[in-house]
Amino acid sequence: MQLLASAGLILAIVLWGILSPTTLGGVFNDALAVITRNFGWFYLWVVLGLVLMAAVLAMSRYGNLKLGAEDDEPEFSTSAWFSMLFAAGMGIGLVFWGVAEPISHFGAPPPGIAADTPEAANAAMRYSFFHWGFHPWAVYSIVALAIAFFQFRRGGSGLVSTAVQALPWAAVSRLGPLVNVLAVIATAFGVAASLGMGALQINSGLHAVFGLPVAQASQIGIILVTTVLFLLSAVSGVARGIKWLSTINLVMAALLAMAVFILGPTIAIIDTFTTTLGNYATEFVRMSLRMTPFRDNGWVGGWTIFYWAWWVSWSPFVGLFIARVSRGRTVREFILGTVFAPTLAAFVWFAVFGGTALHLEIMQSVPVADAVKADVSTALFAMFNALPLSGLLSGVATLLVLLFFVTSGDSATLVLGMMTSGGNENPSARIKIVWGALVSGIAISLLLAGGLKSVQTATIVFALPFTLVIVLMAVSLWRGLREDHAQEQSRERALRKSLREQLAAGPRSAG
Repeated sequence: MQLLASAGLILAIVLWGILSPTTLGGVFNDALAVITRNFGWFYLWVVLGLVLMAAVLAMSRYGNLKLGAEDDEPEFSTSAWFSMLFAAGMGIGLVFWGVAEPISHFGAPPPGIAADTPEAANAAMRYSFFHWGFHPWAVYSIVALAIAFFQFRRGGSGLVSTAVQALPWAAVSRLGPLVNVLAVIATAFGVAASLGMGALQINSGLHAVFGLPVAQASQIGIILVTTVLFLLSAVSGVARGIKWLSTINLVMAALLAMAVFILGPTIAIIDTFTTTLGNYATEFVRMSLRMTPFRDNGWVGGWTIFYWAWWVSWSPFVGLFIARVSRGRTVREFILGTVFAPTLAAFVWFAVFGGTALHLEIMQSVPVADAVKADVSTALFAMFNALPLSGLLSGVATLLVLLFFVTSGDSATLVLGMMTSGGNENPSARIKIVWGALVSGIAISLLLAGGLKSVQTATIVFALPFTLVIVLMAVSLWRGLREDHAQEQSRERALRKSLREQLAAGPRSAG
């Protein structure tokens, strides 16, 4: 029933986008404007609350609880685990926006800051850290932790609804089927939009390296080829295809960042990282709760609120995948690995790529900003053109996007298969192939209809009800952690009492 409902709604929106893309875009754009205007504050408070909750859990007495039985060991090494969660979480987004976002903010900074100034450059880096740091990863982490906790400690199913159904309120626990339908829809459209975004950048990279025309035909061909690749990876299973591709991704990303760090303005990159980290720390609360009630809120709505809704819409997919590969981790280890470590990696990435791009734009008059205005997907390659070994860097970056594309696709098909097969951790190859083909079909049909922007907007609209679901999941997780910790404390007290009694009785028994 859930499969039919979610697939039916997805198909209806896809057909709408093909038959009348202008109408679809208008409806969802209007809905997005209403949500941004009336519920922007809600997104800010919820996401900040999740950041604080993650920090508290990492430092609290609940941090020693294990996601599974006491004798469960992690299925994957720490490096493989981190590689998979990072690739699924935002790998392709970092490559796409690592140059484009800081340059965009530099030319159109937050309200109150003059464009194309040193202040704008500082704000551009600060907000890039903000949009890709603790906040998105806390959303992913709490959703994943709630699923993993109730699945591995309480024997629940591997579904998003697992945590919500654990609440003691009958009216809420009955929402499980609706929660799963929302999760499937958000995942399918979010991944389809990501595939479209990845195809655009791969097309730009192949154009820069090999002269491939930037056209719809090229982009459709890219989607078809990468679909075959990620289906092969998905069918081979998590322990082989997904794990190895994710590890290769992380190594390649690290090597590319190191190359730009060495070939680019090294000292300026270090200074950018240092200054931005300090600005981020001092402005953390202000950025987290910033609305603009006395001026136009277009910038906050178009960037921060949009991003927060985007991370929420991706959270069922990323959360389920992270939960799937995290059995045997403690709560503290889980949060450190899913919030603090990837946040630091994102900071380094933006300092290297964003810092280099801004330095070239400001100090050497390289027209990176013009490239961003013309086509966001070309920003990275415009920066490479001003560095030594530009052809090699562009080729490696294109391959990296392709691999991130594949890892996002294969992990998405795994998660969609899990969601539509009752939470089965290893859904059949047939189900994975069906979902892989369906998601690629969504991306291609909407690309043909010119509706890729519309599907992104649709994903954000679907994020609002799922934000309420995340609040319920957080409440359920806190209750569950508190109950299990109390039970463990009770068992430990009983064990200590039994040992004391045995020791006290020992000499008398001997006599």
